[in-house]
Amino acid sequence: MSVSGGAGRRVIRTGIAAVALAGVLALAGFTVPPSPSSSPSDADPLRAAEYWLDDYGIRDAWKTSTGRGVRIAVIDTGIGKGPAEFSGVVGGTDLSGLGSPDGRTPVGARDPDHGSWVASLAASRGTSPVTGMLGVAPEAELLSISVGFGVSASVPFTEQIAQAMYWAVDNGADIINLSFTTNTPDWDRTWDDAFMYAFEHDVVVVAAAGNRGSGTALVGAPATIPGVLVVGGVDPQGRASLDASTQGITIAVAAPSENLLGVSADGTVVEWDGTSGAAPIVAGVAALVRSAYPDMDADDVINRIIRTAIPPGGVSELPDPLYGYGLVDAEAAVTASVPAVNENPLGSLADWITIYRRADLVPDPEPTVPPAAVEPLPPVEQQAAGSPLLPSTDSLLYGTLPLAAVTVAAILVALGVTAAVRRVRLASRAPRR
Repeated sequence: MSVSGGAGRRVIRTGIAAVALAGVLALAGFTVPPSPSSSPSDADPLRAAEYWLDDYGIRDAWKTSTGRGVRIAVIDTGIGKGPAEFSGVVGGTDLSGLGSPDGRTPVGARDPDHGSWVASLAASRGTSPVTGMLGVAPEAELLSISVGFGVSASVPFTEQIAQAMYWAVDNGADIINLSFTTNTPDWDRTWDDAFMYAFEHDVVVVAAAGNRGSGTALVGAPATIPGVLVVGGVDPQGRASLDASTQGITIAVAAPSENLLGVSADGTVVEWDGTSGAAPIVAGVAALVRSAYPDMDADDVINRIIRTAIPPGGVSELPDPLYGYGLVDAEAAVTASVPAVNENPLGSLADWITIYRRADLVPDPEPTVPPAAVEPLPPVEQQAAGSPLLPSTDSLLYGTLPLAAVTVAAILVALGVTAAVRRVRLASRAPRR
């Protein structure tokens, strides 16, 4: 198992001031309100560096929705506790056995800040109305679910993910973000029920497609599970990323995966790459849609996102293995007129289970015609087992004895004939008188 991003990151600002401000705000019980309407020229350099806010219609979408009332669960290495950017975290848990009960202590020896970077792209609240990084859905709530990606975790990884899915749903998640890959198309059978639990409870599940740079040539689970909104990555020019993305027929949409920003657990801001960052951007867009249309079900949220995506230049057939249905467009997703659907356009996990897990999950059909009555056969006479070298009663009675009688009779006839012949011969040789 591996996370899908984090390669080539570099620190671009230390977070001392942000951490200090967060402490003051925590003591006051105050959450910094974001200022989605502010333009890049009014913000600090960090906010101006978030090119995706303008290029993908996010800032325009804020005129309609900012994610208020929607809850995003981040199943990852944990969301840091302290930076003001993460004041939207409302709950969490640790399922690795390595972190803290609230899921806020970063876990893992490699990229423990990964979960914080992911969360900041989805729903960072900034450090003031005009400073600090803003997430795509800056007023959405966050759930921090820490899992261990390495061998040091006491609980098997597949079990952690299954438990995390259940916990997220039971704690009010509207959207679940999964920024990792298993690098294999198959998934553990326990995930069948866990993901079905999310779908049956009307949750949008978003997953990263994975990165070539980390060894993923094709999408792997959970990005292969039917019904999951899978996100591929593009560079700042909107072209499929060579290293920070992969390809596969399950990719639904594409979003930025290069030159991204992320807030670390200690408030430090870094630049990083990967579809691990593209996924929470799309999870944030899903939060904007769900906030704008509170009564809309998950299938229609997904349908809005893929139907309003912008087809990439030079691509004639959609979905495309690199871009899916195109580049995500947040403004269109929250404002366009899109017909409703009655099923998930990305497939049905329930149907997949019926087909591929049939031997285990589908009982034999009940007969519709009653069976015909058949007269019972007469009982078979039992006899003691004997040596195959000795004759049975039937073979003696019907085989051996008749054959012996016939043989004896034949011998007697032959002897009689022989005796008669001898008398005739002797008579013919006697002297005549």
